Amino acid sequence: MGKFVITKRANGEFQFNLKAGNGQTILTSEGYSTKAACLNGIESVKTNSKDDSKFDKKESSSGKFYFSLKASNGQIIGSSEMYESASGRDNGIESVKTNAPDASTDDQA
Repeated sequence: MGKFVITKRANGEFQFNLKAGNGQTILTSEGYSTKAACLNGIESVKTNSKDDSKFDKKESSSGKFYFSLKASNGQIIGSSEMYESASGRDNGIESVKTNAPDASTDDQA
């Protein structure tokens, strides 16, 4: 089962990583000024990860593949790592869809 891990960045912002059951990070959030906003971001991932249309599949200028998950207002909630192939990216999306809805939260901030 997946897990959201909340940490504090060097600049004081909060962020979360969604980790799959194997411990691999599958989604990293933007920075949040408060822990409450970070927790709202986690809830937004849980809600929006059920909707295929919220995933924005992209290719970087270096030819690697990644995705972003957007909230209903169009704002990016989190982004993936870079993948070598489109199929790897698509597997990452499926992993977010599987792990996010029931993931626990580990507050390390």
